[in-house]
Amino acid sequence: MTKNAWTQWPSREALGRRETSRTRRLLAWGIRSLLFGALLWSAFQDSRIHGWVAVAGIGGILVAGALAWGFFQTTLEHRLWPSLAVIALLLGLAAGSQAAGFDVPAVALWCGCAIAALERLPLGAALPVASVGLAAFAAVNGDGVNTAVTIGGMILAGYALRLDAEARGNAQRLLAQERAARAAEAESAALAERARIAREIHDVLAHSLSAQLVHLEAARLLIERGADREQILERVVAARGMARDGLDETRQALSALRGDMTPLEDFLTDLVRAADGAEVTVGGERRALPAEASQAVRRVAQEALTNARKHAPGAKVRVRLEYGPHEVTLDVRDSGGSPGELAEAGGGYGLLGMRERAELLGGSLDAGPDEEGFVVTLKVPV
Repeated sequence: MTKNAWTQWPSREALGRRETSRTRRLLAWGIRSLLFGALLWSAFQDSRIHGWVAVAGIGGILVAGALAWGFFQTTLEHRLWPSLAVIALLLGLAAGSQAAGFDVPAVALWCGCAIAALERLPLGAALPVASVGLAAFAAVNGDGVNTAVTIGGMILAGYALRLDAEARGNAQRLLAQERAARAAEAESAALAERARIAREIHDVLAHSLSAQLVHLEAARLLIERGADREQILERVVAARGMARDGLDETRQALSALRGDMTPLEDFLTDLVRAADGAEVTVGGERRALPAEASQAVRRVAQEALTNARKHAPGAKVRVRLEYGPHEVTLDVRDSGGSPGELAEAGGGYGLLGMRERAELLGGSLDAGPDEEGFVVTLKVPV
């Protein structure tokens, strides 16, 4: 046994009564009440004990109860010297009871002090205290074999109570840790969900407002160049359409947050339908994707098509969605062309935000020119 085991207190959870079941508490108080009644009956059954002697006996029992409560509190607070002082007073009270003729209460105090010390004190202090109490009990009892068996039983009882208390304390600590872990997990999940909602709202607004800005900037340039009314009106109507699409996308984002999304293939088909010269193909075994992965594909497709309209107006755009065994790949490539007059407009969220979204999911996003035009490739594990 290590030095630490000799000096270590039972945990406060073990010494306290917090989280103790109601049935266990009622049983403990019932046993204490029975013992208290038995002590009173055995102490005062002798008719010779009366008058001031009886009053002294009752006062001694009340003092013993107060000292026992004090011992409970000092050990609960892990205060060694006050605990030893209180239990020394209890042993002294037992000796005084023996001298006054209260044999049974004296024996009960000696044995109770020994068991309580083994249960609630560090073993280095509990063993000397228990030895004093049990030695006094052996001196009074006198019967060698029966006394030895009784002392052995009380030592086992005290140590068993100590082990039981420690097991209960460990269970309480584990329960507290589990509750703390669950609370931390719930808080982390809430923060992650808030971040996801923020990304969805930001992505929807960035795409919608950027697309509107493209057409409004075109209208401004046309006005500055004195273009005819029809050309300007066309751009304004397109901006209005983008605002309407943005509202639809916001509703779709809210539906996605509720877990109610249209199939990804239908979304991409509707998306390219509004873009001239765009087509979509789907490969691999189609299956439902996690909400985060599905949203990442949708947002990257929107952003890539917006960039194609800005930087390569009129170019042919091919969108391919490939379902792999362990990941889904979105490939958006255009045939290239001269940068449009709106290439510098917008300055919105862009592919940087899409790359961050992909990396959060453990995927990747690559964007850059190829032999024909510009290609955006998103890979998301599923």
